Amino acid sequence: MKASGPGRFKAPSVGNSNSVLSVVCGKGDQLRILLVEDDHILGPSLKRALEKHAYGVDWFSDGDSGLSACDDNEYAVAILDVNLPKMSGFDIVRALRSKANRTPVLFLTALDSIKHRVEGLDGGADDYLVKPFDLDELLARIRALARRRDGRAMTVLVSGDVELDPAALVARKGGEPLHLPAKEFHLLRLLMERAGRYVTKTDIEYALYDAESTTESNTIEVTVYNLRRKLGSTFIKSIRGVGYMVER
Repeated sequence: MKASGPGRFKAPSVGNSNSVLSVVCGKGDQLRILLVEDDHILGPSLKRALEKHAYGVDWFSDGDSGLSACDDNEYAVAILDVNLPKMSGFDIVRALRSKANRTPVLFLTALDSIKHRVEGLDGGADDYLVKPFDLDELLARIRALARRRDGRAMTVLVSGDVELDPAALVARKGGEPLHLPAKEFHLLRLLMERAGRYVTKTDIEYALYDAESTTESNTIEVTVYNLRRKLGSTFIKSIRGVGYMVER
């Protein structure tokens, strides 16, 4: 079944999205999403789409597995279908709330009646989106839920005319979105979080790469070069043998 237009999911296709691809994927920093969807075409398709837009995704096709995963792991957002094998999405969210699990829950379902929407929201869900849906809208709702996670809004980082929103996974220069791949976004975030201080190459390698991974000797230099092309040649300062820094 084909998508019904750019960005539309009718199951199973992933449409195009105009959202900025700003990805955070360092140790412990990647926002993780629980996806519980029993359609074995839509589930993997949506998982891939979300992974392209910054998120780590754990996909399960039945309610029992989804609930167990949410009990055992911390997720930025849980996306649940309603009609699931073994346990419905409504039952999952009721079980979570009964255990004081406050993971933000978004229902993604074909059930479009007011009755079902009210039942889902009154049962403890934070949002409700009906299929077919637009990928950009889903991404916007995920960002909004992530910002409200635990009742806290993550601080927007600012240096000069550059802004970086860690929760929304968006960076801007002069108000215009920056299209940054994963490593560039995370390096920029690291430098802006430590603005006014030099960050060593060792610290950058630890933050951007797993201990088991191997990197080319000039990988960080190439990433800095690419960022400077987008942010201005003087935005990121460097001292050989010391590290990199952005001004406060």
